[in-house]
Amino acid sequence: MKLTFLGTGTSQGIPVINSDDPVCLSTDKRDKRLRVSVLVEWGTNAYVIDCGPDFRYQMLRANVRKINGILFTHEHADHVAGLDDIRPYVFQIGALPIYSSKRVLDDLHKRFSYIFEEEDKYPGAPSVLVNEIGDSPFRLGDLKIIPIKIKHGKLPILGYRFEDIAYLTDVKSIQPEEKDKLKNLEVLVINALRIEPHHSHLNLDEALEIIAELKPKRAYISHISYKLGFHAEVEKKLPKNVFLAYDELVVETR
Repeated sequence: MKLTFLGTGTSQGIPVINSDDPVCLSTDKRDKRLRVSVLVEWGTNAYVIDCGPDFRYQMLRANVRKINGILFTHEHADHVAGLDDIRPYVFQIGALPIYSSKRVLDDLHKRFSYIFEEEDKYPGAPSVLVNEIGDSPFRLGDLKIIPIKIKHGKLPILGYRFEDIAYLTDVKSIQPEEKDKLKNLEVLVINALRIEPHHSHLNLDEALEIIAELKPKRAYISHISYKLGFHAEVEKKLPKNVFLAYDELVVETR
């Protein structure tokens, strides 16, 4: 299984517009972060998790020739605002499958009503095949996907487990019964926004505590703001099996 980090930044990305912070002015490629998203590939399957405002450029940069669908974690703009840019894939394969909770799908219907229209649809508008996710595992091709219920502050959102890889973003808390779904991982991706505490995101210490509890073989930190610091400096201080993700990083498992 192959995981490509399409973007590893928080909602404003890095650099932030008009910021003179040293991290935003960094010349290290790893400190330049588009909005958070990943591409998960196995066999002939390719699925994107979240479709933010950088989706078009992310697909071009990674030369993604086809996708089979998009899984959404939640409805915030940095995770959904690029939905219109699925058009080239729709023209290629037809209506694109999307997967998320009912609340998120309802929100997408409001934001992108022209995509969901069935009558008098605007020519050239993209089309989607809606798949509502509940608490139960579901299948993508030959693979069982396990939804992970997490909290983004007070907002219930979803993470996903693909065999021995789990992807969690915008986490602030995880209930014990959901942590039970995250045992025996080869790779865990989890967010750490910054050093200081935050009301709806894990900070670095909180993320490291969860990683230590879940004990994945490898962990990658994503959804990073410039307030976490320089990539090169932060990574030196991490446990040996924990890494900062960066845009275009590729991680593979057996």
